[in-house]
Amino acid sequence: MNELILAPMEGLVDAVMRDTLTRIGGLDRAVTEFVRVSETELPPKVFYRLCPELNSGGCTPSGVPVRVQLLGSDPALLALCARRAASLGAPAIDLNFGCPAKTVNRSRGGAVLLQEPALIERIVAAVRSAVPAELPVSAKMRLGYDDSRLALDNAVAIEAGGADELCVHGRTKAQGYGGSADWPAIGRIRAALSIPVVANGDVCSVEDYFRCRELSGCDSVMLGRGLVARPGLALQIRQALAGQAPVALEWLQLQVELSRFFAEVCERVSPRHAPGRLKQWLAMLKRSYPEAEVLFQQLRTENRLESLSELLAQPMLARSA
Repeated sequence: MNELILAPMEGLVDAVMRDTLTRIGGLDRAVTEFVRVSETELPPKVFYRLCPELNSGGCTPSGVPVRVQLLGSDPALLALCARRAASLGAPAIDLNFGCPAKTVNRSRGGAVLLQEPALIERIVAAVRSAVPAELPVSAKMRLGYDDSRLALDNAVAIEAGGADELCVHGRTKAQGYGGSADWPAIGRIRAALSIPVVANGDVCSVEDYFRCRELSGCDSVMLGRGLVARPGLALQIRQALAGQAPVALEWLQLQVELSRFFAEVCERVSPRHAPGRLKQWLAMLKRSYPEAEVLFQQLRTENRLESLSELLAQPMLARSA
């Protein structure tokens, strides 16, 4: 299956962004920002806050399933939280072994666990045994912490623990988001496992997608910042797979989505933080749309919600660049 999956990105791809990108189209599924599990079993309100899609069958408004991602290092506690997420209607559980954030790693979460393959296997096994057999359990990892020497050990541990799928970001924690994703290294992991492997990292164009698949050997690909910067990318890939010439999402269409996105953000986020969410996305859109640069400069110093909404509604901005 040539699945296109929206990556979990803390502080960037929340429920509003998932709604926007899945509505634009081309995606098969998404994953939440991580749900941090550290000291106690989490109450339902935490899951509903980070995955409001649980209120609608575990899918975005456009019908795309959303997996709940858990992050932590205590197998028993992660199992309890996985069971709770499943009881609330999560369509699948994902485990985070890839987050490179220092604050996360200091509390033994994310990529730091890639130094302990045996613990990773125990975590996956505990979660797998805690949820119904028919509920998929997947994991996301990087190639390693300081280096990639344990990449295969960690991947094998994830499979041995009972995961149904593994997504691999082709960088180590030490690389962060610098350098280039190592797609051939993902391919070596794929060749060693019997479960499906999803490739992730540096897919920012249709050409990147096909090159990633060629070098990794993976059928399915996870799209992250490349999709946020070019929201029509998944649709373009679908068009190319169907033998059609990819057609870029026009700025006027995207401006409509920006207005809708900001309206949703204003409903969910405090007035103090809502402008920052809009500016964050525009800053990324500048890579693909010169019009986004024009709009960004016009609203860069504006923080009044009504004024921002008015600027977004002006179609003349689409012809300014």
